Formats: sequence, C-alpha cells, structure tokens
Amino acid sequence: MVAGSALAADAEPGFTPIFGGQDLAGWDGDPKFWRVDDGVITGQTTVENPTKANTFLIWRDGSVVDDFELRLDYKISGGNSGVQYRSVDKGQWVVTGYQADIDAGDTLSGALYDEGGRAILAQRGDKATVDDSHKPKVVGHVGDAAKLQAGIKKDDWNSYEIVAKGKHLVQKINGKVTADVVDNDVSARAASGVLALQLHSGAPMKVQFRNLRIKRTKLVGVKKVVFVAGGRSHNYGAHDLKAGCYLLADHLAASGLGIQTAIYYPGWPKDPTAFDNADAIVVYTDGGARHPIVPHLAQVAALAKKGVGIGFMHYGVEVEAGKPGDSFLDWTGGFFEANWSVNPFWTPTDMTLAKHPITNGVHPFSVNDEWYYHMRFRPKMQGVTAIVTAHPTAADTLIRPNGPHEGNPAVREAVAKNEPQHLMWARQRPDGGRGFGFTGGHGHWNWAQPDQRRLLLNAIVWLTKVNVPKGGVPTREVTMADLELNADEVPDPAKFDRAKTVELVNKMAHGN
Repeated sequence: MVAGSALAADAEPGFTPIFGGQDLAGWDGDPKFWRVDDGVITGQTTVENPTKANTFLIWRDGSVVDDFELRLDYKISGGNSGVQYRSVDKGQWVVTGYQADIDAGDTLSGALYDEGGRAILAQRGDKATVDDSHKPKVVGHVGDAAKLQAGIKKDDWNSYEIVAKGKHLVQKINGKVTADVVDNDVSARAASGVLALQLHSGAPMKVQFRNLRIKRTKLVGVKKVVFVAGGRSHNYGAHDLKAGCYLLADHLAASGLGIQTAIYYPGWPKDPTAFDNADAIVVYTDGGARHPIVPHLAQVAALAKKGVGIGFMHYGVEVEAGKPGDSFLDWTGGFFEANWSVNPFWTPTDMTLAKHPITNGVHPFSVNDEWYYHMRFRPKMQGVTAIVTAHPTAADTLIRPNGPHEGNPAVREAVAKNEPQHLMWARQRPDGGRGFGFTGGHGHWNWAQPDQRRLLLNAIVWLTKVNVPKGGVPTREVTMADLELNADEVPDPAKFDRAKTVELVNKMAHGN
C-alpha cells in the first residue's frame, strides 16, 4: 500500500500521501475502533464492541485543511460513514462539520452533510446553494441520484474525491460528481478545519480507507499565514509560544483584512503539505543550535523564491552562523549571532519607529522584556529597514560577564559609542519576497500592550502583501482571559502571582 500510494501521488502531480500504510502515525482515534489491516485504515464496531456515539479518526499531522483536493478509496460493509473536512474537533474524538457521506445502503453516499449542524446540504445528485437561513436550495442537478448510486460498488472499493475551494464544495464518487454546493451561509460555513474519518453509531459496521492523498490549493480571495509555534521551555508567562500564536491569529481573523491562519504546534509541522498554499510563515520558537528550521533550510528557501513571506519572533531570530545565518540574512536581513548579539532583560525608554507600513498606527511603547540587540545584519544594512530602534545602556544591559549571549567586546564598544540598536527589522528582497525579525516576545503578558500587538499584526499582514491600513491592523483590547487561552500548561499557584499579573495586564492593555 505504501508503494501504491507513492505511485498514485506520482501519477497525480501535487498530491501527497497522508497515510503511510503501516500504522496510524499522524492519525488519532479511539483504539477500540480504529486499526490498520493489510495496509488499510479500518474502523469497526461489533455487537460486543459498539460505539455509543459517532466516533472519528482525526488527521493530527494536518492541523487544519482549507482549500484542497482530497482523493481516497473506501469500502463499507453495513452502516454509515463519511469523510469530515473543514470540521471542528470537539474533543474525545467527536467532530462536527462538512461530511462527504458514505452509506452501505442506497440513500446517502455522495451527499454533503453538515455533521452536528445544518444536516443535509445536498442530496446525491443535487446542485445547491445555502444562504443565511441555514437551509439549502436546490438550483440544479449534477446527475440522476439512482444512476449515480448504481455506479457505486457494494462491499467493494470505490474512489472518493472532494474539492473545497473557497465556499464552493464538490464531491465525486468513481469519477462522477455527486454533490455541488456553494455555501453562502456566512455564520455557519467553514473556511478551514480538521480532516477526519467517521465510524457511525448503531448497528455493527466496518469501513476501510486507503490511498489517501491531498493537494492543497491557493486560497480564494484571502491570504494564508502559517504559524510555527514552539513547545514549552520556560516558566508560565514566558515563551508561551502556542498561546501567543493563537492570540495573534485570532486578531488577524477579526481584522476584516482577509487573513486566514493555520497553527502547527509543537515545532516544525509533520504535515508535508503544511506550507503548500501559504502566503507567509511566522516562526515563534526556541532557536540557536536546536532551531527547528535548520533541517528545513532548503524547503524554506524554495518557498522564499516563490514569494512566501517569512517572519521570526524572539528566540526564533537566533540561528548559528554559516548556512543558517546566511539564509536568515537573505530572507529577513538579520539574525541573532552568538558571541556578537546579546539577550538582556531591559526596558527601552527611547524607542523610535521607522516610517513603514509595519508601523502604521503604532506609537513608541515601553515594556520590560528580553529585548535582543546588536544583531548580525547584511553589510551596511543593504536592503534592510530598521523598524524599531533604541539606545540601550551598559548599566542596564551589559552587567554580565562576556559570554555567547551575555556580552562581547564588539557590543560593549557599540554601546559605549551610543550606537542605535535595532529591535525589529524588515527586508523586501529584490525578488519581491518579504521578511522580518522581532526580538521581543519573551514575556507573554506583553501582548496586552496594544502598540506591540499592532506592530506584529501589521508585520504579518505586510508579509502577505496585503496593504496595511493607515491606522494599522484593528486590534481589540486584550484581557488576562484572552492571554491564558490556549496556554499549554497550568500555572503553579505557589510560583505564580495571578493578582499581580492581572494588574500588570490591565495597565498594559490601556497603554501604560
């Protein structure tokens, strides 16, 4: 089956296998019901082992799917199943949303169903639209329902194809279109979500899947940002990389600028298609010698050549000199180099901002953070714009002995001369690609500061080549609850002063 999947992908340019044929690596479902038999995914219930509710096998490596073409083979014996796409993971292997229906009987195969929502959106053979009433309207037909059913093999393998492009959804079985839907229901439709396979409750049944392969396609009318979020490495409230990415993604989604996001956590995506339709990539991870991008420099270089924007935040700006550092100089114009750059905690009090779309609507601000400075930039800052600049003092930032991150003769000389130090920079490459580096972002609570938040939202939008509004990207006030949403750990009450942190967040939220 592995060989078969590879051959199928080779014969279909752009398609990538998402099931290896050996085990359920990258997939997540209740092991009581899901397994691999003879190289195929198998979901089964029996009289002795029933499921009380519909249960799903979720493609975890894929994070979310948005615009795509999916092809697979299925076989069903008894009961009902389906392929969930752009769906919502409710936890405990429960999924709701769009479903390409599969039925052992003669009624539902090929239909488009909204699991846990609006129910049938198109019967087999229907061409339909859905409006804000949540009710589908049949506007034509793609074929005769009975004839389409006659072309579906019982207890045997059938091919299924799903094409999701913007609000237009098309499903095919054995090469014949079975449902064609334009979903204009703004409040209920989904632009992205998880991909999963269904095992239905009720009578005993068995469903199998093989040759699963996907091709992501360019999004319609919107730009896509892929966040790469690092895992835990510090105490609560520091390097909350996952929560920070989700916070920024949420504000981008609410901006009205047509920005769609996907977040991969922890670290580099296992999904081989993660960046296939990305307009920009933002990396917010730990760095240095273990920077997750280092094994993937060639992949990112190829994306950069295609014009994909690339941004790095906080520790993500640090890589080792040599090929990794040279890559960063090309993509963004600068990077943190050990024994040259430094990483003190301090509070910039004389911040200046360049005139640039990234600074639209942003005012100089002052927050205590691990602001790196004395970056390694391209010679003479060629093609690099210093976005945020300040003048650190030796008394505030160079009190530690010399070390890889603590200090060095070159930085001490630069500070003694009062040379300006750049805390954020951007580059528009000759090929049109864009990149930025931002050294703040160690302290999670600082995202409550509206100017810092808008600065990064602007930078991400700029990466996608969407025009940044004159007043900057709209961003609502952030609360403690917002900041703790999507945190990947629970704080130790003995070590975390919540009342003091809430007070700090409230002050920063009002620009103080």
